[in-house]
Amino acid sequence: MSNLEEKASEGKEASDLSSAKALSRREFLRVAGLAGATVGMGAGLGGLIAACGGTEETTTTAGATTTTAGATTTTVAASTTTVSSGPEAGREIKIGFVTPQTGPIALFGVPDKYCVERWQEAVKDGLVCGDGKNHPISISVQDSQSDANRAAQVAGDLITNGKVDIILAASTSDTVVPVADQAEALGTPCFTNDCPWQAYWFGRGAPADGFKWTWHAFWGLEDVIGTFMDMWNGMQTNKVVAGMWPNDSDGNSWADPKVGFPAGLKAGGYTLVDPGRYQNLTEDYTSQVSQFKKGGAEILTGVPIPPDFPVMWKQFIQQGFKPPVATVGRALLFPLGLEAIGPIGYGLSTEIWWTPKHPFKSALTGETCQQLADDFEKRTGLQWTQPLLHYGVFEVAVDTLKRTTNVDDKEVIVAALSTTKMETIGGPIDFTTPVDMNSLHPVKNVYRTPLVGGQWVKGTTRPFDLVVTNNPMGPAIATQGKLQPIKFA
Repeated sequence: MSNLEEKASEGKEASDLSSAKALSRREFLRVAGLAGATVGMGAGLGGLIAACGGTEETTTTAGATTTTAGATTTTVAASTTTVSSGPEAGREIKIGFVTPQTGPIALFGVPDKYCVERWQEAVKDGLVCGDGKNHPISISVQDSQSDANRAAQVAGDLITNGKVDIILAASTSDTVVPVADQAEALGTPCFTNDCPWQAYWFGRGAPADGFKWTWHAFWGLEDVIGTFMDMWNGMQTNKVVAGMWPNDSDGNSWADPKVGFPAGLKAGGYTLVDPGRYQNLTEDYTSQVSQFKKGGAEILTGVPIPPDFPVMWKQFIQQGFKPPVATVGRALLFPLGLEAIGPIGYGLSTEIWWTPKHPFKSALTGETCQQLADDFEKRTGLQWTQPLLHYGVFEVAVDTLKRTTNVDDKEVIVAALSTTKMETIGGPIDFTTPVDMNSLHPVKNVYRTPLVGGQWVKGTTRPFDLVVTNNPMGPAIATQGKLQPIKFA
């Protein structure tokens, strides 16, 4: 390359860096729509978040609306019926849902308002449970504020004061683990997804005979490690990996020397450059860059929170660390996150646990993944996003209640939950199959859902599209292209 071409290239790259949105955390939150307000929580939930950290409650029963302090609750009342006109009316069944609507992981909660609205529509006439009665269903929603302690607090409140019959949660181990722990301690049926199962199981110190009240469906570290390495095996690199794992629940799980990436990478013939755990919201990554360059790393991986990656990636490029492959979990899951990163986001790759192309149908409505994504985009104006998988937690709750012969006995509810066998919008769940660590039912309370890998490319109708490139751990999910090296200006 001539000096003139080199200067032009440097100028183009500098332009990309300066035009990339949200390269400070404040700007990231502004561009992604997360600053000082909830994500997408508008009409339909009565204003779940009055301000960052504030909540108000809207309770709707047979047309009446009241507002008090607490969680958003919508009750869908069943009409009083006679023997001749239909099932006998049963008591109200209360379901709680904990979601991060504000804070650093709020991108996970973007579709949850939509999901709750759809759930309400699905049970607007009540739900006939296993007792043969038609029960009105109320859904109480609480914002975890992206904080594990807050998630535990609001889960405890939903159970002890809200008297929920079932509690649901999703959105990383920072939400799922504390909610599940509260449900287990307080004897309340709980179903969750969107948290690697090792963090859910080992991170909670599972007893030898498993948990009683808490059940979960999501992929595990074996799936993400296998997927990432399959992606890298197809690339021309020196197989030296830079690891960026934060000092939080997900980071420590992914970096675990026995069940996490270090052991998997070594077994796969990769060399790891691991600078150690860093704190979330770190401002300066110079130390890590220095170690990665010294180690000659040509692959970047990690599991940073969404606001951290734009800051991190900008510094890496500016300081001359430009790996041709960057496959990163958590932060790169969402189109809003990539739009906030800007032009320097093209070519980044990540794990994929849900797309419109997944070959599954909703047990609640019969919709395909594509139909659900299309409806989400039509109603919200937003691009589809992987956490639409959260739709499935309510599918499991409804299926459980349909098989519950006594809704007043939580032992009966959890017995039905523990024998779930169904297809959801995120894939099949079958807790009745034998437990085998090498199967889709690795431990008592967990069923693994499919995982594939993919890359962010320039979109056709949106700034970014996510295409599936590798599917060794989820062969039922079709690939759409091949992983390509990142082009730096």
